[in-house]
Amino acid sequence: MDGLMQEVPLTLVHAFERCERLFGRGGIITARADGTRQRTSYAEWADRTRRLGGGLDALGLSADARVGTFGWNTACHLEVYFAAPCTGRVLHTLNIRLFGEQVVYIANHAEDEVIFCDRSLLPALWPLIDDMKTVRNVVVMDDSGDAGTGPEVPDDARIVDYEALVAASAPTEWRVDDERRAAAMCYTSGTTGNPKGVVYSHRSSLLHAMGVLVADGAGLSERDIVLPIVPMFHANAWGLAHAGVLCGATQVMPGPDLSPAAIARLIAEEHVTISGGVPTIWLGLLPLIDSGEADISSLRTVLCGGSAVPRTLLESYHRHGVWIHHAWGMTETSPVASMAQVKRSLGPLTEEQEIELRLTQGLPMPLVDSRIVTPGTTDALPWDGTSSGELQVRGPWIARDYYRLEGSSESPLTADGWLRTGDVATIDPEGYIRLVDRTKDLVKSGGEWISSVELENAIMGHPDVVEAAVVGVPHPKWDERPLACVVVRPGATIDREELRAFLASRVAKWWLPDDVVVIDAVPKTSVGKFDKKVLRDRFRDHQLPS
Repeated sequence: MDGLMQEVPLTLVHAFERCERLFGRGGIITARADGTRQRTSYAEWADRTRRLGGGLDALGLSADARVGTFGWNTACHLEVYFAAPCTGRVLHTLNIRLFGEQVVYIANHAEDEVIFCDRSLLPALWPLIDDMKTVRNVVVMDDSGDAGTGPEVPDDARIVDYEALVAASAPTEWRVDDERRAAAMCYTSGTTGNPKGVVYSHRSSLLHAMGVLVADGAGLSERDIVLPIVPMFHANAWGLAHAGVLCGATQVMPGPDLSPAAIARLIAEEHVTISGGVPTIWLGLLPLIDSGEADISSLRTVLCGGSAVPRTLLESYHRHGVWIHHAWGMTETSPVASMAQVKRSLGPLTEEQEIELRLTQGLPMPLVDSRIVTPGTTDALPWDGTSSGELQVRGPWIARDYYRLEGSSESPLTADGWLRTGDVATIDPEGYIRLVDRTKDLVKSGGEWISSVELENAIMGHPDVVEAAVVGVPHPKWDERPLACVVVRPGATIDREELRAFLASRVAKWWLPDDVVVIDAVPKTSVGKFDKKVLRDRFRDHQLPS
């Protein structure tokens, strides 16, 4: 027997039109390069977005053109976020922090026809443009502010002024009937091999936005003021941009200045209630909070992901009245796939028990299934909190393939249709996921695995350690042993014996790092994660003490 419900396509058109009709008085606040803030109502934003849709037609773009962006989090970027997919085209967010050769590779592989670029970023993009085979135009979005200053715009026929394009174009009606039509694409950060393209559908994007809205997701609502610090060029800003439009939440776009002081001002002055960013953002803000220079009293929650949340970070924000909500995901999962919520059914918990739960990657999001398996197989392992295996997931916003992997047998899926994440995890009987490590970051010592993530978190509990990364270095007897690379607080010192003594009661004896090196900073990837590949290369010949 068939159900008798209407078949209404799940598309981003619904999110846009819902915001346009219901939440016109809400809006977007954008911090610009000169320190001023631009305020745009959703009614104004919707009109401009429809005009931009007409502008895409005026540029002569093909029906399913890839529309590249090279920009900060701004209201203009949010206009492109919806104008491209709602006219049937494909939004393609380019990572502004990648090396030039990678940007060229990605633009060529995706076959971008146009790139929308912030004026402040034009000096990084324009020298690459002649190597981008399919890009016909660069549309410059002037993010410099009221002062009207910024890098010089080249006198070239391929350059189009964003505001002129919007002003000269008539509003267009949206045209998406198929919910499985591509809406956006984003490339993985490419830490091994070339970056790979993940293509999101309208259906997956709308369902993911709904997942962000539900109470067991981020719980975002129209009453919130959301600050997406996570870049719009990285996995859809964790869905906050789409979800903010869907529910009509006020969005505070940080623009180019992501310094702790700038973020602190936005939170305090715009009364931000929810924000999301990688741990390095929140670590950078913490000294200002501790000193009383930053007021975060308006925040009800902080979403944190991208890498493991250090215990000291979570405890510090809790001390200031804000719980960090640990989330997990990846480009291939749109990206949010789990969230650390505390079950009421677990009964009264001590503060320590609650902290332990919040330090996990949490429970699978609604509509997402998870499992752990013996690596290289589909043999599921028990949810006992101790058995560890590769974490695999499936669901309506999980990728089933990569874009244009010509001549490659590399698929992200197992034979039975689950996404291989490359993360090693345990799952406890209540369903809480705890990442042990990335498969490539585990340290194999004497045939046993040491979790670099857990060891790093223990090291960062030392009062003089700001950041720590653990990598395996060759050892003649044990194959590999852990090397701790630490960043210390200004004026502080730390040595091997002091750190090993601190860790002695916190980790197994055979996990203790064989050596400690003090570094100026832990290298970061383009999206703010620890780049251990750089450290492994740097210390591959490091001589461990005997």
